[in-house]
Amino acid sequence: MSKILIYVFLGGGTGSVLRYCVQMALHEKIVPYSFPWATFTINILGSFLIGLFYTLSARFNLSTEVRVLLTTGLCGGFTTFSTFSNDGLIMIKQGFYGVFLLYTSVSILVGIVAVFAGGAFGRYL
Repeated sequence: MSKILIYVFLGGGTGSVLRYCVQMALHEKIVPYSFPWATFTINILGSFLIGLFYTLSARFNLSTEVRVLLTTGLCGGFTTFSTFSNDGLIMIKQGFYGVFLLYTSVSILVGIVAVFAGGAFGRYL
C-alpha cells in the first residue's frame, strides 16, 4: 500500500506544479481579472485528462501504480476544486451573481463533457 502512496504523492506534486505554471501563464496574459479563466481552464483540462487516463489505463492494462499516479495524483493535484469554490465565493461576495451562476454551470457541464471527450479520445487512440 505504501508504494501506491508514493505514486499518488509524485503525481500530486507534479500536478500542483503544473497548475501553478498554468495559472501564472494565464494570469499574465489575461488582465484584468474579471473571470477565473485559469481555474476554469485547469478544471476542464484536468477533466479531459482524467477521462483520457482512465480509458488508456483500461485499454492498455496499465498497472495500478501508473493509473493512480496519473488520475488520483496528477489530475488530483492539477485540478482546483477548492480554488473553484473560492472563486465562486468571491463572485458572490462582490455581488456578481450572474457571473457566478454562469461560471459554476458552465464549469460543471463542460467538465463532464471534457471527461467524456477524454474517454472517447482514449478509445480512439
